[in-house]
Amino acid sequence: MAFNQENNNAGFVDKLVGVNRVAKVVKGGRRFSFSAIVVVGDENGRVGWGSGKAKEVPEAIRKATDVAKKHMIRVPMRDGRTLHHDIQGRFGASKVMMRSAQPGRGIIAGGPMRAIFEAVGIKDVVTKSLGSNNPYNMIQATFAAFEELQTPRGVASKRGKKVSDFKRFREQAEAQRALTSEGMAEAHAEEAKAVKADKKPAKKAAAQKASAKKAAPKKDAVKAEETK
Repeated sequence: MAFNQENNNAGFVDKLVGVNRVAKVVKGGRRFSFSAIVVVGDENGRVGWGSGKAKEVPEAIRKATDVAKKHMIRVPMRDGRTLHHDIQGRFGASKVMMRSAQPGRGIIAGGPMRAIFEAVGIKDVVTKSLGSNNPYNMIQATFAAFEELQTPRGVASKRGKKVSDFKRFREQAEAQRALTSEGMAEAHAEEAKAVKADKKPAKKAAAQKASAKKAAPKKDAVKAEETK
C-alpha cells in the first residue's frame, strides 16, 4: 500500500508514503494499530523520513512526521535540480540506482523514491530499483545512496585541484554520453530500415507466388479437358 499526500507546514512538504494496519499478539488476543511512513522535505535540499505507530491513522502520521523532521539530512544538488553524479545504494534486499538527467527530463521514479525526490526538490533524475520493493528498504537504500554524493568543491579540496578542472571533465563526459546516445539511436534506426527493406522483397515474392497459383488452371479442369 503506497500513496502520496502533500501538506505545507512551516515551509516543509509532507509526503505520506504508506499506511499499514499491524497487529500485536498479547495474552488476551491481538491488539490492532496503524503504522505510517512519512517523508518530509523543504524542496531545497533537505529531506528526512520517519515511521510512527498509533491506534488511529492521524496520530500515526503525526508521530512519523515528527520523527522525519528530527532526522533531516542535506542533499547536495547540481543547479538546484538534479544530482551531481550517478549513485547507488543498498539496504537489505533492495538496491537503487540513480543518474543525473538533463533539464526537462523530469523524475523517472515511482513509489517511495518519487516522494523523496519531490520532497528534497530534485526535478530531473532517472532511477531504477532492484530486489525488494518494501518501502522501508527502498527509502533507506535511497538515503544510503545520498550519503555517497560528493560536490565538485569537496572532491577538488581532497585532491588538491581546481573546481574548474572537474567541471571541464564533467562537460566532456556529458558531451561524449550525448554523442553515444545519438549514435545508438541512429544505429537502431538504420537497423530497422534494413530489416524493413529485407522484408519487402520477401513480401513481393510471396504475393507473386500467390497470384501465379491463383492464375494457374486447376488440375481437375485440365483432366476434364483432356478426357473430352
